[in-house]
Amino acid sequence: MPMDIRVGDVLTMKKAHPCGEKRWQVLRIGADFKLRCLGCGHEVMGPRSKFERNIREISRVDE
Repeated sequence: MPMDIRVGDVLTMKKAHPCGEKRWQVLRIGADFKLRCLGCGHEVMGPRSKFERNIREISRVDE
């Protein structure tokens, strides 16, 4: 079952981006995720299954 991830959520990952930041903002969801690094602003797109395995925490700003 897919995790409850919404556009605008901030995901804390298990491994850090090369810039040192572990937090990513969700820009697009579906079969693929589009994420933006909150450290350097780099945007990546990849399969949902790959990103979901590496999520440690989901922070929701609208609650």
